[in-house]
Parts: sequence; C-alpha cells; structure tokens
Amino acid sequence: MATATLSASSRPATGKGPARVLRAAGQVPAVIYGHARQPQGLALNARELGRLLERIAAEATVIELSIDGTMSRTLIREIQRHPFKKQILHVDFQELVAGEKVTVRIPISLVGTSDGVRLSGGIMDQPLRELEIRCDPAIIPSHIDVDITKLNIGNSIHVGELKLAEGIEVLTDADATVCVCAAPKAAAEEVKPEAAAADAPAEPELIRKAKAEDEAEEKK
Repeated sequence: MATATLSASSRPATGKGPARVLRAAGQVPAVIYGHARQPQGLALNARELGRLLERIAAEATVIELSIDGTMSRTLIREIQRHPFKKQILHVDFQELVAGEKVTVRIPISLVGTSDGVRLSGGIMDQPLRELEIRCDPAIIPSHIDVDITKLNIGNSIHVGELKLAEGIEVLTDADATVCVCAAPKAAAEEVKPEAAAADAPAEPELIRKAKAEDEAEEKK
C-alpha cells in the first residue's frame, strides 16, 4: 500500500467567491467527506499539492491528511483541473474508515520483455492500463505487476488470469484484455514506376479528327 502525507487547514467559507480568493493566494480549495462525518471545507497549499501529485498514483495512494494538526487517512476521489492552465481547481478527499472497503483504480505495470517482441519483432499493445478493485484500504496495492516475458506473437493476457492478493475483489470484466503481443506490420512495398505505368489505364483512342484537319477535308 502506497501512502503519502499532506497538510490542510479548515476553511469555513465556501462558494465560488471564497474559492477564487484562495486560488489567488496560492491555495487550492478542497473538501473531505466520509461515512461518519459531515463534508468539511479545506484549503491546501498549491505548490505542496502539485509536488505530491507528480510522484504518486493519486487514486491508489492513501493520503494521511493533517487538518489543523488532526490526522485523517483519506483517498483522493476527484481532482478538478483548469481546462488549459496548469492549475488545480478543487480536490475531493474521502476519509477512510477501518473495516470499510473502498473501490479504487490501480495502474497496471507490464514487467519484462516478451519473447514475441524480443525474438520475432512483435509489438506489445496494452489496451487496459488500470484495474478497478474493491478491498480494505490497508491492502490497496500501489500497482499491479503483469509478467509478459513468456508471451509470443498472438498471445494475450486477460483480467481473469491476473493473480492478486487475498481480499482483493476485481471489478473489471474478467474477459477484458490487459495486453497482447501482435505481429509486426509488414512494410508497404514501393510501387515501381514501370509497374505503375503498366497498371495505369490506357488513354482512350482519339477518334475525332482535329478541327483544323476537319476544315481541310471540307475544302477538298
């Protein structure tokens, strides 16, 4: 289980106006909610939050959130970002309760180089990059490793074949393809100029005489 720490302070004022004031002061408005608590408005340091998000998988990391000195174990449930600026607008935290299972999405990491790629020039394609699971917060994995070394061209790995720790319930469809080793694409052959000329349709034969020739014929 991956964990990280982050500081926050409570904010009594909510709404668009106070949120804009916070952002102008280098802070990010946030909220924490949970099974046994009322939603509480928070303020986060924008730089501290940005540095944290650069080094963690946000949805799969338990955040030990210090709110005015009181620690709460949380998961980030939503991050709202500006559509074109590098700015985080709002963050939602869910407080974790002991014994209460949570649903999270875990990144999938392919391990090794497949035989099909190494020996036959195949291409490794990974259609599925996250796995949705449900488990106790104490056993949330930071990522799922998938060994691909034995995959040959035409072979694939599906969700149902993954081996996970006891207590983890997989919610993603068992038939979903995690990765597949595909055959290399054949290079298109260049068309030779002679062949192109031979294949080109012949121009229709000119049946009508030129206008000058027609006039000459009429004068005879």
